[in-house]
Amino acid sequence: MRTLIQDATVITLDEQDRLLQHADLAIDGETILPLGEIPPSFIPDTIISGQDLLAMPAFFNAHTHAAMTLERGWAEDLPFERWLNERIWVAESALEEEDVYWGAALAAAEMLRGGIVGFADHYFWMDQVARLVESSGMKANLAWCHFGLAPAQELGGKSFEDTVAFVEHWNKAAGGRILTSMGPHSPYMDSPAVLHRFAEEAQRLGVGVHLHLSESDQQMRDSLDRYGRTPVAQVASTGLFDLPLPALVAHCNVLQEDDYAILAEKGVHVAHTPKTYQKLAMHMPPILEMLRRKVHVALGTDGPASNSDLNMLEIMRLVGLYQKGLTADATALPVAQLLRLATQAPAAAIGFSQSGVLAPGRPADLILLDTTAPHWLPRHDLSAGIVYTAHPGDVAYVWCNGQLLYRQGEFLTLDYERIRFEAERRAFRMVGKSMHSMRLTPNV
Repeated sequence: MRTLIQDATVITLDEQDRLLQHADLAIDGETILPLGEIPPSFIPDTIISGQDLLAMPAFFNAHTHAAMTLERGWAEDLPFERWLNERIWVAESALEEEDVYWGAALAAAEMLRGGIVGFADHYFWMDQVARLVESSGMKANLAWCHFGLAPAQELGGKSFEDTVAFVEHWNKAAGGRILTSMGPHSPYMDSPAVLHRFAEEAQRLGVGVHLHLSESDQQMRDSLDRYGRTPVAQVASTGLFDLPLPALVAHCNVLQEDDYAILAEKGVHVAHTPKTYQKLAMHMPPILEMLRRKVHVALGTDGPASNSDLNMLEIMRLVGLYQKGLTADATALPVAQLLRLATQAPAAAIGFSQSGVLAPGRPADLILLDTTAPHWLPRHDLSAGIVYTAHPGDVAYVWCNGQLLYRQGEFLTLDYERIRFEAERRAFRMVGKSMHSMRLTPNV
């Protein structure tokens, strides 16, 4: 498929941070052609007027639990431990395999509508998520969460070997749009022996790992008491930071001095999901210090059960505003850096390092934003407009690998009406069962 976008404004996010006015942008198959230099031989199948449209690299989401859309709004106004133990794990006890497909499908629709084309997912029954990614046209790095327990104690009765088989079967599927990683939950749930086994299998298969790490003071104390090491050092000791691909870890809310050096030296990618921390009243990770110490930081949404939505525009905004207020420094995290943290950084973190830049030969992962709404005007600084004023409703077109997935409110690869019906029906069933197990009576 050949597409020509004419007379658009283009934010390239290349090394020169070029902003091109009245530029033509051509997509040939899966890749981008030279910007503004369309070859005379290029004959498009589709021409799109770019007037008042802003082209930019699509967003990537460094950490989420997509199917937890089914638990959105079910565990509000609770601290983390109660949120997890009294609501989330109770609701997930009623989770069924096909629920994961429809919960992930709802997440895919929400992400595409907001300009996200790729995500790192860490959950259960991940073959269902892989099916969804394959048919949706999106990109993803998928990890099957495992606690290192006997199969009867794992959600779905899945063994360690089952999760390894998933990684082996789906890695580089869908023409390379699907990547897989090992998915231990965390060093506070998985034993050192299990983490070592994950490292051995990851080495054998040539993949990375995606897990939760160092989320609280309590986890830090427990790790120091049990192992004499911080959670970061403990995971490093298992070999999970010495894999063929860099590790992806979520959160790192609490770090000690030596942790920064470990994360930087091992090339670990840290997924930063600020809305969850604010909503659950958790420590905000020290991302400015991480960035200063050359740790790779990438933005993510986390799951909709904890942060409510999958809106990378809001995540950028929260990160920028919070860090400026925290440091009393209005120059902290300028808009160009925030844009990279939401595009290039998460794309690299989940294995798609060529994405996040609009340049010749790069993957055609891009979006067009409509800049005609009142909140965009006057258009003094379009990068600032993206970070601090844009809404998901401004996203007009979304391409992933050159395939148009979303066009002016229309999902081209998803049956949104079916998704709405199935997701809500299954969510209410889950909640009903979990409420019954808690001996609660639903409000009428």
